Formats: sequence, C-alpha cells, structure tokens
Amino acid sequence: MYAIGYPLYSAVTLLDYLLLIYTFVILAAVILSWTNPDPLNPLVRILRNLTEPVFERVRPYIPLLGGLDLTPLVVLAGVFFIRTGILKVLSRMANEMAQ
Repeated sequence: MYAIGYPLYSAVTLLDYLLLIYTFVILAAVILSWTNPDPLNPLVRILRNLTEPVFERVRPYIPLLGGLDLTPLVVLAGVFFIRTGILKVLSRMANEMAQ
C-alpha cells in the first residue's frame, strides 16, 4: 500500500490547490461581472472561458432569484464540498496507506 499512498496523496494535494485557484477565478469572474467589463479584454475572455462552461451546466437547475444569478454561489459551494469533504477523506486514506 506504500506505493499507492504517496501518489494518491500527491494527486489529492494537487487537486486541492487547483480547486483553490479555481475558487479565486470564480470570485474574480463574479466581481468583473458587476462592473460590465470590455468583452474583448484578454483577462475577461480568459475568466469567462474558465467559468462559463461550468456555469452553463449548473444554470438550468438554478432559478433566477429576483433577476440575480446564483450559479457562481452554487458552484463555489460544490467546490467547497469537494475540497472539505471528498478530498479530506481521500487525503486521510492516502496517509494511512503511506504508513
């Protein structure tokens, strides 16, 4: 089990960091959506390319609340659940395998 534990722990840690970075990407996209930025700006295009595919899959299930799109909030809750629930369990399992 030693040979599985360390690679699994490394993969879980990498995924955790990527999800943390994606959390900041979502927050930046939300803040930019409040300001009505130039859609041709490269930073705006990158943020939209990173977030809109995920938002489009979740948006049909989330109704608008008074014209307010809660999709980023739901996606952030999902990322939080994955980071604090699933990845923590996998991390503990990897630590036990490595010992």
